[in-house]
Amino acid sequence: MATIFTKIIKGEIPCYKVAEDERFFAFLDINPLKKGHTLVVPKQETDYIYDLDDNQLAGMMVFSKKVAFAIKAAIPCNRIGIAVLGLEVPHAHIHLVPMDTMDDINFRNPKLQLKPEEFENIAEKIREKISV
Repeated sequence: MATIFTKIIKGEIPCYKVAEDERFFAFLDINPLKKGHTLVVPKQETDYIYDLDDNQLAGMMVFSKKVAFAIKAAIPCNRIGIAVLGLEVPHAHIHLVPMDTMDDINFRNPKLQLKPEEFENIAEKIREKISV
């Protein structure tokens, strides 16, 4: 059975896409810690990030770096934090979270409640800065 991320990649479930290439896909987290919180996933459905082969894993990190630079250019913050948790969806993924303090990437924090137009505006700002 396809994961929710595979369904998003295939367009079966809507998302706020920020970047895509032949191997990877990036979209806004719909339960964000901060505005601009983005998920990066491989198009190849793999449960655990360290089950990716070395080339896929390295490529995912390079793709994530490009997305992180775009997020930082679009969303005022000090840094882009990165987290790999991997328990909530059985599809390898990286969280990229705009940060001003260490607490900004605490996954116990309440999630933001944004309107669809806010998500689309954020995604557009990031897409404008992307160089993938």
